[in-house]
Amino acid sequence: MKLLSWKNALRTVVWGGALAAVLAVAGAIAAAVYVVRVTGDLPDYQQLAQYEPAIMSRVHAGDGLLIAEYAREHRVFVPIENIPPDVINAFLAAEDRNFYQHGGLDFTGIARAAISNISNYMRGRRLEGASTITQQVAKNFLLSSEQAVARKVQEMVLARRMERAFTKDRILELYLNEIYLGNRAYGVAAAALNYFDKSLDELELHEIAYLAALPKGPNNYHPVRRPEAAVGRRNWVLSRMAANDFITEARAAEAGVLPLEATTRLAGETYLAAEYFVEQVRREVFNRYGDQELYEGGLSIRTTLDTRLQLAARRALRDGLHAYDRRHGYRGPLERFEDFDDWPARLAAIRPPADIDSGWQIALVLEVSDSEAVIGFSDRTRGRIPLYALRWARSPSRDRESNMPRLGPAISRAGAVLELGDVVLVEQLTAEDAPNESVAEDHFGLRQIPEVNGAIVAMDPFTGRVLAMVGGYSFAQSQFNRAVQARRQPGSSFKPFVYAAALDNGYTPVSIILDAPFVASGDAEIRFYRPTNYSNVYYGPSTLRRGLELSRNVMTVRLAQDMGMRPVSEYGRRFGLYDNLQPTLAMSLGAGETTLMNLTGAYGALVNGGRRVPPTLIDRVQDRQGRTIWLSDQRECEGCNAPQWAPDMAEPDLAAMGEEAVDPVTAYQVVHMLEGAVARGTGSALRALGRPLAGKTGTTNEFRDAWFVGFSPDLVVGVYVGFDTPAPLGQGEAGGVLAAPIARDFLRPALEGYPVAAFRVPNEVSLAPVDRETGAPSVLGRPGAILEAFRPGTEPRRGATAAEETLSFGFGAISRPPGGLRTSSEDDEDEDDELGGLY
Repeated sequence: MKLLSWKNALRTVVWGGALAAVLAVAGAIAAAVYVVRVTGDLPDYQQLAQYEPAIMSRVHAGDGLLIAEYAREHRVFVPIENIPPDVINAFLAAEDRNFYQHGGLDFTGIARAAISNISNYMRGRRLEGASTITQQVAKNFLLSSEQAVARKVQEMVLARRMERAFTKDRILELYLNEIYLGNRAYGVAAAALNYFDKSLDELELHEIAYLAALPKGPNNYHPVRRPEAAVGRRNWVLSRMAANDFITEARAAEAGVLPLEATTRLAGETYLAAEYFVEQVRREVFNRYGDQELYEGGLSIRTTLDTRLQLAARRALRDGLHAYDRRHGYRGPLERFEDFDDWPARLAAIRPPADIDSGWQIALVLEVSDSEAVIGFSDRTRGRIPLYALRWARSPSRDRESNMPRLGPAISRAGAVLELGDVVLVEQLTAEDAPNESVAEDHFGLRQIPEVNGAIVAMDPFTGRVLAMVGGYSFAQSQFNRAVQARRQPGSSFKPFVYAAALDNGYTPVSIILDAPFVASGDAEIRFYRPTNYSNVYYGPSTLRRGLELSRNVMTVRLAQDMGMRPVSEYGRRFGLYDNLQPTLAMSLGAGETTLMNLTGAYGALVNGGRRVPPTLIDRVQDRQGRTIWLSDQRECEGCNAPQWAPDMAEPDLAAMGEEAVDPVTAYQVVHMLEGAVARGTGSALRALGRPLAGKTGTTNEFRDAWFVGFSPDLVVGVYVGFDTPAPLGQGEAGGVLAAPIARDFLRPALEGYPVAAFRVPNEVSLAPVDRETGAPSVLGRPGAILEAFRPGTEPRRGATAAEETLSFGFGAISRPPGGLRTSSEDDEDEDDELGGLY
């Protein structure tokens, strides 16, 4: 019986083993069939050999500062040989310590994960994966993230094939440059920038360990939202690096106690100031290279921006808009609380207007008396707004008939401006804000966002490089760029080009033009065209110089009629202001529409000896390999590429940039007259800078637009101010009052880097002393004598009769004005300009 039982048992074992073998073979065949079926149409992994990842394009200022990045996926590709060893070791320790030993699949890791997952499944925890770095590359590049057996099998097969086709370093290079690490960063280099604003070789060990902690779940270890989890995971990576002998225990312990401090990149005043500029650069690169190259091509874009001048431009424009806004009253609180229940928390919940000045705060009016208002902040601290800081805050309105701004009664008590529960913007006051008042530490001034807007552009006249451009008060509040997108009438800032046309058509700076009432025939809609001077006073016979210095409207129109509008239209085209200016007399006073960028570039041509160089915001564009694919300066330079400099070598001869818009002598004559506009005329705001400067104001009908373009021998700045929906700025808010001070406040810091020098005088210019009022020959040292610029042979002659000198009365109807004719010797320095009336 025992023998029979043993035989039965043996038979059972044999048959069981046979059955198991059959099942195993069948299972293997089934598995093989399944693998073949699910891997029959695998992606071609060989494409990774030529893989070029999407790389973000980067924008640098002219001084090298990174100012913007354009990307769908923020990535900077770094070759494996340039990735620091600590970075590589940190990711190996955290993700795949046996990477350099396995063949694509880590069977030890798979077994370990399987055992762990039994416990994880029973406890309801997330299951662990055992994917190697090679498998992750296969998934990230070639497969989806679907959690399915079929996808896992495909991943494993691809990993094995990739290991046979590529080196370990190539696979690791792909992984470290592709993996998503949160904070909009793909790859370790972009993550180093986005989290710490450092390149890979600048990272400290504890920062490297933090990056290696992110692949498992970036949002779970956010350094700001989840700092404890982030530090814990970082320290785990440090411990794994020490356990695998990548670092010592001492280095791991030292790094583990350091705080995790993430930074915000491309933030702060420098980057806020450049927002309009970089957006215009983005548009230009997009138009030139298209969407894919801009956001994925890894372009390196070197711009013309000078960050120091850009900050000065933004500050000057904002200060000017604030000053205008406060001259025209206070429009009321941001909102109002009906009660004071839990007011600090409610105040903290209010989002301030976008992009307000850094010193501005939101406050709540808690008490109001005749002499002051007590305000509270969300941190429960308090301050006071004294009466002297509220006197500007009169109630604004507009006249029904003229639409001109007007102000309510003067402020005699704080309660006339503020009420209990008002939520307002305030700024702490300093002694400079109120020099005639006793400013206390808890004194604050009332603030508001201006309704008026404007733009400022600064450029190098010789290269066309735009050194600064601000297209509005705040890019966050309005992305409309008023420097390049707003087409408005330039008013009298167009007059210098009318005078340039006259100088090229037989006139000189001392030619006499009659300033008297003028009427010309109109068209089907307008019967008569009758321009007027700003002051509604006429000054009799005056020189061209005085007409331009004091911006005489009637003289300019008479001049345009005498020589014809065709030259005026042609000069508008030559200087890049207009494509086709209508030959009507009103256009001579700037009735055509142009942009601030075009106007500033046109003045740059005057400074540049008559050569117009179109404004440019980009110096150079390079592709991802560093090859230059676009260069702003296209001039050929023989000898510039010499291997080394020798003392006997001649300097390379470079052709002048741009095209000649006007003769150099004419250009200098206009510049010289515009120096007089600063010294004695409408641009007098610049006199305070105490150096050779020139410029011209512009103001349109009903004070709707205010302009000023000012320049030194090396820098041109243009300013425009107006409402986006055209409306009168207010009586007296002319270019010399509103725009010129902004240019002055920009030029004061901007010119600190430029030498004090006179404007360059062409060799062909003849300088002769004349009386600045009459244009008659004079002697230097005599009162009123100036050196005038002439084309040789056109200087005024002593003893010449009036008939022998140029005298233009034009063909307009002349009648004696009610106030009579005044001589031009009377002080008109505050006079500005407007287009004149249409009747």
